[in-house]
Amino acid sequence: MSTNAELFERASRSIPGGVNSPVRAFRSVGGTPRFVARAQGPYFWDAEDKRYIDYIGSWGPAILGHAHPEVVRAVQEAAVHGLSYGAPTEAEIIIAEMLIERLPSMEMVRLVSSGTEATMTAIRLARGATGRNKIIKFEGCYHGHADSLLVKAGSGLLTFGNPTSAGVPPEFVAHTIVLDYNDIEGVKQAFAQHGQDIACVIVEPIAGNMNLIKPIAGFLETLRSECTNHAAVLIFDEVMTGFRVGAQGVQGLSGVTPDLTTLAKVIGGGMPIGAFGGRADIMKHIAPLGGVYQAGTLSGNPVAVAAGITTLKLLSAPGFYEDLASRTKKLTDGLSESAKANSIPFSADSVGGMFGVYFADQVPTTLAEVAASNIERFKVFFHAMLDEGVYFAPSAYEAGFVSATHDDSVIQATIDAAERVFAKLK
Repeated sequence: MSTNAELFERASRSIPGGVNSPVRAFRSVGGTPRFVARAQGPYFWDAEDKRYIDYIGSWGPAILGHAHPEVVRAVQEAAVHGLSYGAPTEAEIIIAEMLIERLPSMEMVRLVSSGTEATMTAIRLARGATGRNKIIKFEGCYHGHADSLLVKAGSGLLTFGNPTSAGVPPEFVAHTIVLDYNDIEGVKQAFAQHGQDIACVIVEPIAGNMNLIKPIAGFLETLRSECTNHAAVLIFDEVMTGFRVGAQGVQGLSGVTPDLTTLAKVIGGGMPIGAFGGRADIMKHIAPLGGVYQAGTLSGNPVAVAAGITTLKLLSAPGFYEDLASRTKKLTDGLSESAKANSIPFSADSVGGMFGVYFADQVPTTLAEVAASNIERFKVFFHAMLDEGVYFAPSAYEAGFVSATHDDSVIQATIDAAERVFAKLK
């Protein structure tokens, strides 16, 4: 049996940084990444056969818990008939109809293979439909690694203290306007100055890539009204929040209707998939109906679609989201109470099955406030919780995720572990 350290050293010889996605490298917290050998329900086991309570859940998709038997069965049954066809299937229609039924803002939808592909194409579509070039995004919101979006992005890039990416020519981001999240006046000023040139606004309606940050009152409503008044396209990036925070995502919780929505993660049940959709008059600009080109060999992959259909069906169970939100709040309340009992500046927040923890007196509302929290103390907390068998996101800039299999006993075990850790952090 290889150790985590041995696997990481081996991986580093053939894979840049030893990982295939930067945050996994543990560089912002130090130490050795855990190499997962298997997962079940709320747990995974590493290469050394140590069990962890998992609070990343593949960064959101594992809302039903790992290896849900019905999802696994659907994948197995689909795989028997072939892994990919490069031709349409009825299953693609079924999942498209399910997405449209669940999200009233969607009139048409196109399946792709990742969240990055979905956001990249949604922006291209907005530009093609409006004939404009400029886009607005918000510092700390991460929308994938497309060139025009790697401007003061959050998530992995922010973790390394590098707000831009090498390899992106300045010309590629010349039309990207970056504003502060929750800055209502900044949005109004940007539209006042550039309104006739703005093709779209793209936003995480609840941010999850600078830790969990909720929109302040009026922020999403301002985006909607400014886009409407200037004939710009409002894109909700619900790759993370879609079917994770509620049955209709953030648009259902907020009552704010976007023109386009991007999805991934939960809609694939753990398999690679993405989607973008919205108003039919905009979607009809996509090839083969219109001149905005998008194509993908594995778009609508039958195995991923099977996992997604089954997952969406299971999420329709009565009371599912109420139970999930209740358990997630029990976790954040318990962590906050334990920290307070030990006089440690700490706060936590949650929505649906997403949560954030912050070593700060108050829940942040901006990236700057997250950055001002006690990041060094978070690192100590992270490793101490690892020792206790609890796996939080290895970055102070990432949200956490609870699944339906994180029952009361699992939540309480996490709180008990945190109590022991907080007592040592005094």
